[in-house]
Amino acid sequence: MPKIKRIGVLSGGGDSPGINAAIRAIVKKANWEGIEVIGFKNGWSGLIENDYIKLTLRDVSGIIQVGGTKLGTSRTNPYKSDKDIEKVKKNYKKHKIDALIAIGGDDTLGAAHKLKKHGIKAVGIPQTIDNDLAETEYSIGFDSALNIVMHAVDQLHTTAYSHHRVMILEVMGRDAGWIGLFGGLSGGADVILVPEENFEISEVEERIKKRAEVGKYFSIVVISEGAKPVELDQQITKDAETDEFGHVRLGGIGHYLANQLQEILHLPVRVTTLAYLQRGGQPTAFDRILATRFGVSAVELCKEGNFDRMVALKANKVVPVELEKVIKNSPKPIDKKLLEMRKMFY
Repeated sequence: MPKIKRIGVLSGGGDSPGINAAIRAIVKKANWEGIEVIGFKNGWSGLIENDYIKLTLRDVSGIIQVGGTKLGTSRTNPYKSDKDIEKVKKNYKKHKIDALIAIGGDDTLGAAHKLKKHGIKAVGIPQTIDNDLAETEYSIGFDSALNIVMHAVDQLHTTAYSHHRVMILEVMGRDAGWIGLFGGLSGGADVILVPEENFEISEVEERIKKRAEVGKYFSIVVISEGAKPVELDQQITKDAETDEFGHVRLGGIGHYLANQLQEILHLPVRVTTLAYLQRGGQPTAFDRILATRFGVSAVELCKEGNFDRMVALKANKVVPVELEKVIKNSPKPIDKKLLEMRKMFY
């Protein structure tokens, strides 16, 4: 096994509750093993620009319950230019880093995997509220975001039945509808629309009318931002701009659906978009424990020299999986049985 003296850590992509808990666990475990930790600020940008801080036990004291990320984050793509790759390699060597731990989703971990050919020894920690990373049952941040969606659905129920309205809640979920499905089911939503299956306006109308026939003159609709209506067969976007990984900004499907329903229903329709509220706030107990387990296990993989791997949760055990396999099989779609199950509840 290689002698690990110094570990680098960064968090990239969208933030989520639980990242700080993972950073804390990395520093705690590394200190226990006599390993130094350097934190690169704002994702891959920190390695490119040599923007860093040394992380000590004092630095991570009291952050387990704090949302967001102490290191900052960005959607910087180190492969945007050859010059940036050279800077990454230069700073990696400059700080005499023996291993790098990258916390993030498929873009962040995809970059970590590709950097293997440049001599960067990396281990990944899955972090995305979308929970769409393959090879792990849960990613850091999903449970916290899920609870926010559940509470939002709970609160929308009171005004929905009081005013006899159709309340549409638009949630995150670009290519996979984990937040929408689990949030909708746990909150008791009547219609759940996700990216895995295109939906028809007429089907939504029919479900709402069936509820009215049995005296339920209100409905809650949860819709993922990446859900596509059959009529358009495309996702609704806010603008044409893309980030450094080529992703457009989604948003507006809730209002599109509301406009369509407003013309055919004799009920008022209102839209709530949770947007960044899903990323904010304190992490749940589950996310704190998950992040802690992932952080400790990531340091262990570094010590063992087991690089180009991601720590993953399978059958409640933390195990290493190949980053190549994770990237190849992401985004992870919802199980078809779960998709069928949602149709029972309205």
